[in-house]
Amino acid sequence: MEVFNTPSKIIITCYRRLSPYLQNEVQELGFATKRTFATGIELQATGNDCIRLNLNLRCASQVLYSLKAFRASNPDELYEALSDIPWEDLIAFDGYISVTSNVHNPTITTPLFANLKVKDAIADRIKSKKGLRPDSGPDFHKTVVHLYWQDNQAEVFLDTSGEVLAKHGYRKHPGKAPMLEALAASVVYATAWDGQSAFINPMCGSGTLAIEAALIATNRRPGLFRMNYGFMHILGYDEQVFFAERRRLKEQVDKKTTAKIIASDIAKEAVEIARMNAKTAGVDQLIDFQVCDFAETPLPDGPGVIVFNPEYGDRMGTHSKLEATYGRIGDFLKQQGAGKRGYVFTGNPDLAKKIGLRASRRIEFYNGRLDCRLLEYELYTGTKRHTTDEPS
Repeated sequence: MEVFNTPSKIIITCYRRLSPYLQNEVQELGFATKRTFATGIELQATGNDCIRLNLNLRCASQVLYSLKAFRASNPDELYEALSDIPWEDLIAFDGYISVTSNVHNPTITTPLFANLKVKDAIADRIKSKKGLRPDSGPDFHKTVVHLYWQDNQAEVFLDTSGEVLAKHGYRKHPGKAPMLEALAASVVYATAWDGQSAFINPMCGSGTLAIEAALIATNRRPGLFRMNYGFMHILGYDEQVFFAERRRLKEQVDKKTTAKIIASDIAKEAVEIARMNAKTAGVDQLIDFQVCDFAETPLPDGPGVIVFNPEYGDRMGTHSKLEATYGRIGDFLKQQGAGKRGYVFTGNPDLAKKIGLRASRRIEFYNGRLDCRLLEYELYTGTKRHTTDEPS
């Protein structure tokens, strides 16, 4: 079985509500999408195409290459169907296998049992052909196999990513409650920032939003920060394809961007963490870091976007200090942000009311399991405050 030059169904997964931004990324790479759903997209591509997808996508989690779809009513049928796959052509007998799964079958009480059946089917098949069983375990640093099993419909994939793509690899110092990199990139995309005007990120925390903005503005892709993927541990992998794509990523970096990116935080430690993360990402010289109260963040003249990601507190709780902070955010946007677009990312609708400005858009996201909104404000001189405005 040769996967790198053979087209198959590809499922690219992402965190919930990121699929519209993932779809745009995939289409910009020249791929046609067949289906978009809440947590991913489907397309047709080869294993070598998966290499390109893994290195380029900012919003993705996993790139899955379909090996076989089949019917299985119980674990024994699952094992038999998997045993027919020529795993010895895909995985070295001295390799290492990890299994992940998404299982909803009435005969299975825990997905761990389904994972074990997958591992046994693979290892038994390889031993019967090669005389040795590959090792297996929970680490995702080599060959990863994914099982989707819904009722009696099953499908098995090679996870060509391995470790999740949503973490871009530059954030060595996470700081307090950091935003996931894939989410931060999607938020930047959602603002429709042009990559040339100002991007201002007050209350920057560990700097993920500002760093992702700088990476987007300079066309630096996540593949520049990572040297191990699941596809590297599939038999037939040609490392020259990987290195050619990585060279292309380096060549396409825009080192002449004129974007003005400003990140500020009142906590000196947070700014230092953000600066270290930006240095690892290679964009520290592109971001103007400031230690100050957000209301003192310098705003350049002209167009641009201002993006806040303040604390949420308890979703439905009352927090007088945070209420005052959200009110000050509204004042800052109104009084200093004229001519720009303002954004507040929050998971607390009660606190969002305290901003006191009418949102022109409410863009839905999740941060972990928390239902969130990116509130957009068109900022004009003399904007009226609407204290009764309530985000959905």
